[in-house]
Amino acid sequence: MAAARAEGRGATTVSGLDREARLRELVLLRRVRDRMDRDFARPLDVAALARGVNMSPGHLSRRFRAAYGESPYAYLSTRRIERAMSLLRGGETSVTEACFAVGFGSLGTFSTRFTELVGMPPSEYRRRARGDLAGLPTLVTKHVTRPVRNREAPPSVPGLP
Repeated sequence: MAAARAEGRGATTVSGLDREARLRELVLLRRVRDRMDRDFARPLDVAALARGVNMSPGHLSRRFRAAYGESPYAYLSTRRIERAMSLLRGGETSVTEACFAVGFGSLGTFSTRFTELVGMPPSEYRRRARGDLAGLPTLVTKHVTRPVRNREAPPSVPGLP
């Protein structure tokens, strides 16, 4: 019996346990991601998110990055910018109102992150989006304008790397 375990049956059990642990971890990471999607406008930090799933902040950050390709902070920031873009496209919301409505605490940080991800300042985006996207269905507009963190906008000044 010990020989059978040594030949692979024990390894299968260990592998099965590893797989189960990985699946449990992915469920927890999905819970964190869902919370960020749901509560994006509230003050959230990695320590609070980690407490919610009984992980240390460092472990959560490492595992989140491994699973989703970006840190929890970057994911949350991208989601906030995405929601701000939607508000600004409507034309009824000012840049300052959009900034605070999506959970940023600083207009400067919001403008910097927005420009990094979208490629233009939020005020310019608001001005351009009103005419450029008029008449497109909401689903198409959302898909076309969604910021993608891993493919950040190129610098707006020609000649810069």
